[in-house]
Amino acid sequence: MAAFSRAKHRWKRDNLFRVLTRNLTGKYDYDLVVIGGGSGGLACSKEAALVGQKVAVLDYVEPSVKGTKWGLGGTCVNVGCIPKKLMHQAALLGTAVKDAKKYGWQIPEPIFHDWATMAEAVQNHVRSLNWGHRVQLQDKKVKYLNMRGSLVDEHTVKGVTKAGKETILTAKDIVIATGGRPKYPTNIPGAMEHGITSDDIFWLRKSPGKTIIVLNSSDVALECAGFLTGIGLDTTVMVRSIALRGFDQQMAVLVTDYMEAYGTKFAWKCIPKKVEKLTSGALQVTWMEINTSKEYQDTYDCILWAVGRAPETKLLGLDKLGVQINKETGKIIVRPDESTSVPNIYAFGDIAEGRPELTPTAIKAGKLLAHRLAGRSSELMNYHSVATTVFTPLEYGCVGLSEEEAEKRHGKDGIEVYHAFYKPLEFTVAERDAGQCYLKVVCEREGDQKILGLHFTGPNAGELMQGFALSLKCGATYSHLLQTVGIHPTCAEEVIKVNITKRSGLDATVTGC
Repeated sequence: MAAFSRAKHRWKRDNLFRVLTRNLTGKYDYDLVVIGGGSGGLACSKEAALVGQKVAVLDYVEPSVKGTKWGLGGTCVNVGCIPKKLMHQAALLGTAVKDAKKYGWQIPEPIFHDWATMAEAVQNHVRSLNWGHRVQLQDKKVKYLNMRGSLVDEHTVKGVTKAGKETILTAKDIVIATGGRPKYPTNIPGAMEHGITSDDIFWLRKSPGKTIIVLNSSDVALECAGFLTGIGLDTTVMVRSIALRGFDQQMAVLVTDYMEAYGTKFAWKCIPKKVEKLTSGALQVTWMEINTSKEYQDTYDCILWAVGRAPETKLLGLDKLGVQINKETGKIIVRPDESTSVPNIYAFGDIAEGRPELTPTAIKAGKLLAHRLAGRSSELMNYHSVATTVFTPLEYGCVGLSEEEAEKRHGKDGIEVYHAFYKPLEFTVAERDAGQCYLKVVCEREGDQKILGLHFTGPNAGELMQGFALSLKCGATYSHLLQTVGIHPTCAEEVIKVNITKRSGLDATVTGC
C-alpha cells in the first residue's frame, strides 16, 4: 500500500513537471485535443488531422441509469438519429404492407412484428458504425483515448480510464464537444426507478410492450411514439403543454392529428404524479389533468421519459478555469467563432448555448472550427436557415422561420404565406387519409418576396427539404418557385405550384394534376 502511494505521488509530480515545462516552452503533446467522440467531436478531430494537425480525441460513455452503454460515435449514432430512423423505417414498412393489399399483393394473415429481430439488426448496424469510427480515426492518425476528459488549465486535459488510471495531455487548443444526455424528472416518485429514456429504448432486447411516453415538447418523443405505434404497440403520449415547441405550431398540430388517426393516444394538458410497480410487474402511472385537477391511473409495461436534455458539463472542470456557462441551461457560452471565455478553449454542438441541437450542424461547425484553428480559413458557421426533419409517421420537414417567428420579426402585414393541402399519389389507391398533408411557404410580402421559411408534412419530407434548404441559402424568392418546372408526379412539385395565400381565405386544397 505504501509503495502504491509513493508511485501515485511520483506520477503526479512527474506530470506536473511535464505540464509546467510545456507551458513555459510552448511545446505541447498535441496541436488539438478534443473532449467528446460524438459526431461533432469526431468531425472536428478528423478534419484537423487532414489539415496537418496532431490530434487526440477523448471519449467515454457513462452508462445510463438503467445500465445501457454503447461505443464511439455519440448520441446520433448510438441512441439517436440512426437507430431512430431505422425503427421509423420498420414502422413505415408495416404501413406499406397494409397498403400493398390495395395494390394487389396477396399477403397471408396474420401479420405481426418481431421486436427482437429488428432490435438485433439495428444494434448490429450501430456496432458496425462504432467500429468504422475507430478505423477512420486510426487511418487519419488521430489518437483515440477511451477516457473521461476534464480541464486542468487552458492547455491541459486530464484523461481518466474506467479503471481510474490518469493521463495528462497538453495541447495548443482544446475543444469541448461532449453533447448532452436525457433528463429524468426529479419531482415524480418512481420516475427514475421505473422509467427509461431515449438512452435505453433502442437497446432493449425485448419489446417495451404497452408504453406511455411523457414529453416536454420533444420531437424525439413523438418519433418514438410513431414507430412504437407503427409496429403495433399500444402507445400513449402525455403532453403537458404543446408538442414540438420551437417548431411551427400549425405544422405541429397536423403532425399530432395524423398520429392520433394513426393510432397513437394522447393525454393532453396532463402531468404525471407518480409511478408505482405492481406485484404483477406492471407499472401503474398516476397523472393529473391540469385544467380540472382530476387524477387518472392506468398500467403500462414501459414508461419513457422525454422531458429534455442536460449538457454534459458537470465533470469537465469548467468552474475551476472560469469557463462561463448559462446557469439556467448549464450550457457553455460561446462566441460566433465557438470560443469560450477562456483563451484556447472552444465548444460547439449541443453543449454550446444557443446552438441548434442537430447532428449535421455540429459536424459542419466542427469542420469549420478545425480549419480556423489550423489557420487555413476564417469562415464561421452559419446557423441560420438550417433544415431539419421530424421522423413521425407523417414526416415534417422545415427550413427557415416558422410562421409565428416570421410574423414576430416582420409583422403580420409584412409576410405572405402561400399554402396548400395536397394528396400524395401513393395515398390514392391505398385509400389513405391525406387530411394532414400540407405545405406552406412563408415569404416577405414586398418586392421579390424572399422566402423566409418553408414547411412540409408528407412522405419523405427530409429528402424533399434538402434541396429547398439549398435554395434558401442562395436567397430563393417566391418568384423563383414560380419559374421552376416541377417533377411530375411528385409531392415536391406541389411546393413550386403553390399559389393560394392564407390572406385570401380561399380553399387551399389542390385539385387535379
